[in-house]
Amino acid sequence: MNSDAVERRRYFLGWQCRIRQLCMREEGGRPLSGMRPQVALDGRVERAQITTGMVKREPADTTAQFKHIVRKTPDTAQRYEGALRMLSAHYYQHPDTFAEELTALFSLNSRFAEDLLARGSCTLEFEHGTQRFQLPCVVRRLSPGSAGYEATYWHNLLFNPTLPAAVSIVGFQPDWETSRAEPPVT
Repeated sequence: MNSDAVERRRYFLGWQCRIRQLCMREEGGRPLSGMRPQVALDGRVERAQITTGMVKREPADTTAQFKHIVRKTPDTAQRYEGALRMLSAHYYQHPDTFAEELTALFSLNSRFAEDLLARGSCTLEFEHGTQRFQLPCVVRRLSPGSAGYEATYWHNLLFNPTLPAAVSIVGFQPDWETSRAEPPVT
């Protein structure tokens, strides 16, 4: 990977962590625009935005913490508070601990998810404040039981107690060489 692509990847992951910290600390966990990219298929932006997640490179410990918070109490307010405490404190402190593949959770029979998977690629267009990123991505389905699937599922369950047991989780692997940032990162 060339040095510009390496720098874009490093900057993007740090930018995402800062946005997510702000989301947890100041917005009560409500996703901010920089976490909800537009999806472009064949160069055409779709109307729907998706909410993306970030997964640790080694997610087993944090997934176990998510599960503990959920299973500790049936009180959804207590779960929510526990999630905010954990994610506000230290979770997003070190961008280099996150995998570069982003994830998104869809309903099991989502036509949009199936269309993304059938195409095998898309471009995610992120925007927050004055910063924009266009990330061409390879799209894949994450298998139930895989580390990325479990981390994404349990993270989402913290904030959505009515989440069904069967969902579709999609991974988005950016192509950093062809990605773009406006303004450019240096």
